[in-house]
Amino acid sequence: MYTFSSRVRYSEIDASGNISLNAIINYFQDCTTFHSEDVGKGILRLKEEHKVWMLSSWQIVIEKYPVFGQNIIIGTQPYDFKGMLGFRNFVIMDENRYPVVKANSIWCLLDTDTGRPIRVSEEDAACYGTGEKLDMEYADRKIAIPAGGKEMEPFFVRPHQIDTNHHVNNGEYVLMAREYLPEGCVIRQVRAEYKRQAVLGDKMLPTVIRADNGYVVVLNNENNSPYAVVEFVQESEA
Repeated sequence: MYTFSSRVRYSEIDASGNISLNAIINYFQDCTTFHSEDVGKGILRLKEEHKVWMLSSWQIVIEKYPVFGQNIIIGTQPYDFKGMLGFRNFVIMDENRYPVVKANSIWCLLDTDTGRPIRVSEEDAACYGTGEKLDMEYADRKIAIPAGGKEMEPFFVRPHQIDTNHHVNNGEYVLMAREYLPEGCVIRQVRAEYKRQAVLGDKMLPTVIRADNGYVVVLNNENNSPYAVVEFVQESEA
C-alpha cells in the first residue's frame, strides 16, 4: 500500500474540531495523485498519453473522525483492474495504524481526445500493482434515488470548483450536497455516483430527499439528468 503521513491542520477541521469531510476527500485525492506521480503515471505523463482516470464512484466509511493536531497516515492501493475500470481502496489510520476511515472507489480510464473509455493496458496497471481488498462492507456502485424530495434553489459552477481536468472536482460535488444536511448531522458513510461532468458556468438544480438512514442529494443539470448523486448515512440516534 502506498502511504504518506500528515497531521490534521486547523484549516482541515470543522466547528467540532474534527477533520472535515472535505479534508478527508482531499487527503484521498492527494494520496492517489502522489501515488501516480511516484510510479511515473502522474498528471503530465497521462496528458502526454492523452489519458485520464475519471472517478466513477466513492464509498467512504467513517468510524472515527481524526481531530485537530492528530498524526495520521493516509494510504491507497488498487486491488483490481477490469476492462476500462480500476478499483482502488483508501484508508486513514491513526497513530497506532488503526484504520479510522476506509473507502472504496471505482475509476474509469478515458481517452482525452475522444472522451470515451478505453481498456486498461498491462502497462497502465503494472506500475501500481494490486493488493488485498480492505476489510469493509462494500456497497453497490449505483445509488437508488428515492421518490419525492425537495427541489432547492439552483446555482452555478464557480471557478474555484474546477480542477486540472477543467471540470468540477470530484470532492466538490460532495461539498455541494453536504450543504443541504441539517446542522449537527454526523455522517458515517458517504457514497457518490458520478454520471456526467459539469464545467464552469453549468447550472446545478439540486433535489434533497430524506432517506431512512440519512439523505440523498441529486445534483441535476437543466434537463433534469444527474451530474452526481450523493448519499449520506448519518449516525444512528441513541
